Amino acid sequence: MRVLSVFGTRPEAIKMAPVVHALERDPRFTSLVCVTGQHKQMLADVMEVFALKADVDLKLMKDNQSLNDIVAGVVQGLDAVISEFKPDYVLVQGDTASAMAASLTAFFRNVKVGHVEAGLRTGNLYSPWPEEANRRLTGIVASLHFPPTEKAHKALLAEGVQDSAIVRTGNTVIDALHYMVDRITAPGPLREGLEKEFAWLDPSKRMILVTGHRRESFGQGFRQICEALVEIARRPDVEIVYPVHLNPNVQAPVQEILKGVQRVHLIPPLDYRRFVYLMHRCNFIITDSGGVQEEAPAIRKPVLVMRDTSERMEAIEAGVARLVTTDKAMIVSNALNLLDDEAAFAGMASGASPFGDGKASQRIIEALARG
Repeated sequence: MRVLSVFGTRPEAIKMAPVVHALERDPRFTSLVCVTGQHKQMLADVMEVFALKADVDLKLMKDNQSLNDIVAGVVQGLDAVISEFKPDYVLVQGDTASAMAASLTAFFRNVKVGHVEAGLRTGNLYSPWPEEANRRLTGIVASLHFPPTEKAHKALLAEGVQDSAIVRTGNTVIDALHYMVDRITAPGPLREGLEKEFAWLDPSKRMILVTGHRRESFGQGFRQICEALVEIARRPDVEIVYPVHLNPNVQAPVQEILKGVQRVHLIPPLDYRRFVYLMHRCNFIITDSGGVQEEAPAIRKPVLVMRDTSERMEAIEAGVARLVTTDKAMIVSNALNLLDDEAAFAGMASGASPFGDGKASQRIIEALARG
């Protein structure tokens, strides 16, 4: 069976890496990888960390490109790849513009689509934007749906997807996380190198890890996020580490408001090894990332989610994550609660992991093999 895996962003690459590895190990498959290239450097870091090789690179990276630029580039570039390779399945992941565009391109070529991480829904087409629409559109044309959880499975059934086309797998990000945690915690040069690289962290302080990149927060939302971090950093027992996304809409407010603030460390985006190391070391995480909502509970790290809604309500319902929006007061009050209330912290660091057991990739390729 010929399988073409398509991805373009750092989170997609992390979540697809275990699937690509499983396909490459299995003699039942011929595997081809196509990257769209819209996250050029961040994607390259993940490819290197997971020893992935791109057979085709659409090289779509442009400064400040629009969603329409990305979609048009994927459709035009991938159409020729599908025509030449003639895959039995095109595999896409999640809710990005590249996943949606790739799924439509495959459908228009009458090629089956497998949707990894299917069925996540908020019910609000504009939150998260444009991810909710991307995921729904991908689901309409998919032949096989791989939801990570029971809630996602039920959402697909409610939309009329046949149960025979759904295989609940868990989330592949947990496969990737286990792979990386095993490596960074094992004695040896990798762990020693990471400890040396981050020796500037103060072990006497509680470290808060921050990430932020979502389009719907650009503008006033990001300013409030930054102002909240300034307020939290006033505490002498805390230090904040913020790997800052390269998007100019993120860089501008972050540099204006947070640069030079005591106990706030603004650092470049990290490859997956380094990011998992900081997740493993931190006290808790403040993020708007979907993937981090899935990963952090698996290593007992509370998560404050800077979004109005989440398509990953399993973490909220399990009590290991909280929605705090981009409102300054809500972010600050919830962060202080975790810092000052030991019972609240312990409850969120319970270890409940609703997103998988690390075997999602094998379930996916077995479903593909059955057709």
